[in-house]
Amino acid sequence: MNLKRRTLPPLALFLFCLCCFNPNTAAAASPDHWVGTWATAPMAQDNHEERVAADTTYREIVHVSMGGPAIRVILTNEFGLGPLTIGAANVALSAGGSDINTAASAPLTFNGRPFIVIPAGALVVSDPVNLKLPPTSNLAVSIFIPSQPIQQVSAHGYADQTNYTAPGNVVSAKSLDAPTNLYSWPFLKGVDVKADDKAAAIVAFGDSITDGAYATRDANARWPDVLAARLQADKNTADLGVLNEGIGGNRVLHDDTGPSALARFDRDVLAQAGVKYLIIMESINDIGHAQDLHHPYDVVTADDLIAGLSQLATRAHTHGIKVFGATLTPYVGAGYASPKGEAIREAVNQWIRTTNQLDGVIDFDKATRDPSNPEVYLPADEHGDHLHPNDTGYKVMGDAIDLSLFKSK
Repeated sequence: MNLKRRTLPPLALFLFCLCCFNPNTAAAASPDHWVGTWATAPMAQDNHEERVAADTTYREIVHVSMGGPAIRVILTNEFGLGPLTIGAANVALSAGGSDINTAASAPLTFNGRPFIVIPAGALVVSDPVNLKLPPTSNLAVSIFIPSQPIQQVSAHGYADQTNYTAPGNVVSAKSLDAPTNLYSWPFLKGVDVKADDKAAAIVAFGDSITDGAYATRDANARWPDVLAARLQADKNTADLGVLNEGIGGNRVLHDDTGPSALARFDRDVLAQAGVKYLIIMESINDIGHAQDLHHPYDVVTADDLIAGLSQLATRAHTHGIKVFGATLTPYVGAGYASPKGEAIREAVNQWIRTTNQLDGVIDFDKATRDPSNPEVYLPADEHGDHLHPNDTGYKVMGDAIDLSLFKSK
């Protein structure tokens, strides 16, 4: 059979070639770059403890680090035992207390819908919202939970922040009528901001000293807050967000308050948007419980802890994240302190200061200890339990961090 050969007309062929070689059409548009500006570490909370009520609005206040022109919110059901229905949600700049700025407020949607069901063990990222977020400002995230069975809540139990609840769906109300105070962050995991390609996040990963135990409530006085304020005040580091992934009572090698550091690392560090740097300050609870003179349990050695910390660094490096080790602050005089425990703390600190497995050192021990008695806090810097800093101590810690660690991008 005789077939005719088909050819494109010259003009059509020329236009086709232009399209093929035009770099603007050859590649898809670059996706938006999102960076975490606030985050917290959720854990399992029995609903008898969290007391989540049906048909209730939760207005949760978060103090962000870097700002930007658009945001998205992450809600969590990661520790839920059944599906979680979010009936409605809203985001707005806080106007103080439970009030919001209605001129800087917008509903949250999820794939275009105002509600969503989050499966057990999962989280959800909202659609982007065009809301101009100033750096180091307070953001109010309002979440309506309709009536449903909830046996276990995904929440961060110690918010060090006054949040609010009110009956019914009042997520967009300017003021909540006679709200009930709440001091945890249920259902809320993080806030991301749209940023340029150079922007990145720093994760502060640790226990109660990172979480901010005994810092003044609503004052944003935790050491990660101090670091965030310093970064925003320096034009060379203003495109860096700080994410506080501390959990009070947390340990490296064993579950206690929340999953162990090794168990929660992927969820609380690697999964964060735009993370490029990691500060690890953890293991004092491993030491204290293992060497408690009265009730020791889960006995560990310095080598055990060093192996665990090395694993965290290796896993971060696999994802291109720079890792800075923070030395453990003094603890002699604390309820679970002991001479053997102090020897382990000093051995772990020595490893942090000398190992080549870390990309740098933040010497919180040196910054907070009493020069005349290095095994204890400087009295002006501690809360009174010989384990946790006060606001002054947290500021000393935040100010001790060399910002040049984060300037080589």
